[in-house]
Amino acid sequence: MPGSGAATAARDSKTNLFRRAGECLRVASPERKIELVGRLCADWHEGRLTMETVSLEDVIEAGMPERVQLVHPRHLRRRSIATDEGRLALIHAVAHIEFNAINLACDAVFRFQGMPADFYRDWLGVAREEGEHFNLLRARLRAAGRDYGDFPAHSGLWDMARRTAHDLLARMAMVPRMLEARGLDVTPRMISRLRTAGDQETADVLEVILRDEVGHVRLGSYWFHYLCERRGADPEEAYFNLLDRYLAGEVICPLHVRARIEAGFSPAEIARLERRCRGRGSTGQ
Repeated sequence: MPGSGAATAARDSKTNLFRRAGECLRVASPERKIELVGRLCADWHEGRLTMETVSLEDVIEAGMPERVQLVHPRHLRRRSIATDEGRLALIHAVAHIEFNAINLACDAVFRFQGMPADFYRDWLGVAREEGEHFNLLRARLRAAGRDYGDFPAHSGLWDMARRTAHDLLARMAMVPRMLEARGLDVTPRMISRLRTAGDQETADVLEVILRDEVGHVRLGSYWFHYLCERRGADPEEAYFNLLDRYLAGEVICPLHVRARIEAGFSPAEIARLERRCRGRGSTGQ
């Protein structure tokens, strides 16, 4: 039948999980990206998606709004949270992390094909929740007459996605179990500082984000251990070997011990991380 090949390709682009995740990843508009992630999650739960493998680019660039100015972390100005500009810069920084986290979850689905269906269910759910977090923070910016892109930001999270694009074990270790786990450590202090500054609404938003992020890091721990078992690797040794390879063994304290335990870190891992810490000691919070 004439045109049947084109019709099949068009239908596949709408029903293939990996093509759809790649589309979510490439979209630059936050509104459109979050809308597409929501539709993808709904189609997944309704059983409307297939999982035939698709070709991958060596390195894919995640969609980012043009108005977001990316700079090296050392070029970001430090602002006091006691000032309105400092508080809004902090909110913007966290919103930027959450936007990157949507892309990271979409990339995990798109790039690492051939995993069990539960893997894709988990990271689609993470992408949806990260979108919710971004919207909550963006609403706080807009309430103050600002928006996403009004402050410069850095690309550290996505840089690590590029570096770990070849290996899902490294991705699970370095993104959820290191960079995102660092968020578990620092968020309680941000909440306290915001409450002291009188911004109860943003502090409440960060409470929600902290609760959800424990679950996201826990998923990283689960799939990290799953991959270690399949490869016959000792999880603790694999984790610290990857930490040495990608971050030169650097660990920053304090650690939020209780949150990390809930997120799947073993007491032995935490003790070993504490021995490597530079800065203050850990907190049980």
